[in-house]
Amino acid sequence: MKSKGLVTPENLVELLQQKNEAALGYLYDHYSGALYGVLLKMLKEPELCQDLLQESFVKIWKNIERFDAGKASLYTWMLNITRNNAIDYIRSKRNKNQQKNQGIDNFVYALESNQKFNPQHIGLNELVKSLPAEQQQIVQLSYFEGFTQQEISEEYDIPLGTVKSRGRAALQKLKKMFNQ
Repeated sequence: MKSKGLVTPENLVELLQQKNEAALGYLYDHYSGALYGVLLKMLKEPELCQDLLQESFVKIWKNIERFDAGKASLYTWMLNITRNNAIDYIRSKRNKNQQKNQGIDNFVYALESNQKFNPQHIGLNELVKSLPAEQQQIVQLSYFEGFTQQEISEEYDIPLGTVKSRGRAALQKLKKMFNQ
């Protein structure tokens, strides 16, 4: 292994692949500012960006053997890892926010408690049957059969985004029906 003073841009990847910690320090010193800037532009939360930057450097360190100079420059490869980290975070945050949306079961119970209304007397199955076929399928599978959106996507070969969109649209239509 080479000493700290011998890390150069030319031998950086080789030293990283040898798990040279001085090379990691060099990498961080020379690239963290640019990668942090990208994260900050995407997420606008400095503390979160610091955390994701650290996670990105851990991934870079652990996966440096996968780096292929024939496909991309080191910076571009690291930028992709960092951006993907941010995108994963955004998606997980959206997922959490989507789970905050009131599900059909909660909506029905809210109606029952607020309006002394028994949902079994309103013909919930009939309301679901009035939805378009694609939306009926999603509601049936997710609320009556207990499938997750991911399971529906995989089992029925429907893109996950489509499953989510259809489910959201179905809930909005059902909500309108309940409010009439």
